[in-house]
Amino acid sequence: MHSGASQKKWEEYVLEEMAAVRPILEKHSIELDEEQPHVIGERAVMRAVTTQSGEKLVLVGHMSPPGIQVIVKTTSDARGRKELEHEKKAKALLTKLRFAYDVFFTPKELIFVTSGGRSVAIYEFIEQEKPFTDRPLEEQFRFALNAFKAQESAHATTAKHTRLIKGVFDTYNAADYCDRFQEFKKTILEFDPSYENLLAEVQNQLESDRETIDRYGRFLVHTDFVPHNFRIKGDVFYLLDFSSLRFGNKYEGWARFLNFMTLYNPSLEDALTQYVARNRSSGEQESLRLMRFYRLAELAAFYVGTLPRADDALKTLNAARVSFWLLVLETILKGQALPESIRSEYQRLRDSLRSDDEKQRQKGLH
Repeated sequence: MHSGASQKKWEEYVLEEMAAVRPILEKHSIELDEEQPHVIGERAVMRAVTTQSGEKLVLVGHMSPPGIQVIVKTTSDARGRKELEHEKKAKALLTKLRFAYDVFFTPKELIFVTSGGRSVAIYEFIEQEKPFTDRPLEEQFRFALNAFKAQESAHATTAKHTRLIKGVFDTYNAADYCDRFQEFKKTILEFDPSYENLLAEVQNQLESDRETIDRYGRFLVHTDFVPHNFRIKGDVFYLLDFSSLRFGNKYEGWARFLNFMTLYNPSLEDALTQYVARNRSSGEQESLRLMRFYRLAELAAFYVGTLPRADDALKTLNAARVSFWLLVLETILKGQALPESIRSEYQRLRDSLRSDDEKQRQKGLH
C-alpha cells in the first residue's frame, strides 16, 4: 500500500475514531480542538509500522469548566487498549517501588474510562515555557542528566524486585538485544546488501560483549526518551509516555537520546558523552557504545519498514534516513564524529522533502 492509499485510510480512521470518542468526551464536558497536530503528516505511513505496539489516537481538547487544555488518548484496538492499561499500571507501580528513589513526575490522569470496547485516557496538558531544544545547553544537560539518574535509581537486583515488576514491565538482557539486532540486520540487508560488512562487525561486537551488556542490566529505561515524550514546567520534568518503559541495559535510554541529539543538538550529544567518559567506568562507556549501535540499527530498520508503503517524496526521504543513520552508526564504530557538512546536507534534504503537514506536526510534537 503506497502513501496515497495509506493517507486516505488513515484519514478515514481518524474521522471514525474522533466521531466514536466524542459522545464519551461530551459526558465529561470535553470538546476536541479543531487543529489536531498529532494526527497529520507522516503519521499515516509510520502508523503501518508502529501498529505492532497498538493503534491509538492522541488528541488535543479542552475541558470546561474550568477551561483547561487536555490530552486525550483513545483506542478501540485490542493492542492499543492493552497499551493504555499498561501505561496506567506502570505509573501506579513506579510510585510504589521502594527501589525507585526519585519521584517520577507525570501529567495528572483526569479520567480513564472503558466503554463499548473502547478505552479513553484523559490527562492534564503540561504547558512548557519553551521547547527543550530551545533552552540553553547547560539547562538541557542538567535536565537530561537528572532524568537519566532518576531512571537509574530503579534497579531490579533481587528476586523480590523481579516479582514486583513481573507482569507490568518487560525485561531485556544481552540475548534479547542480540536477537533483536539480528532482526534489524536482516531487514536492512534485504533493502541494501552493501551494509553486510558494517552490520556484521557491529553484530560481532554485540555478541562478544554480552557480559558487558548484562553487567549494566535490569535498570529502568525509557526506550523512546526524546523531547516530544517529556515536558518541563518551571523546574519540574514531566515524563509523558509511560508505555515505553522496561527494564534493560541502563544506557538504552541514553543511546536513544544521544542518537536523536546527533541530528538536533550535537553539542548536547558531545557533553553527555564526555560526562560518561569522565565520570563512569570504561565498562559503562562501552555499554553506552553498544546500545548506540543497537538503537541506530533499530532506527534504520524502522525506516526500511516504511518504504513499501511510501511513495514520491516520502519514499526518497525515508531511504535517505536509512543511509544517514547507518552512516552515523559507522562513524561511532570508528570512534569518529559525524562531519557537520553531512548533518547539514541531510537536514537540507529532509526539510525539502517534508510536507507542510509534517512540518506542522513536528511543531506540535514540541
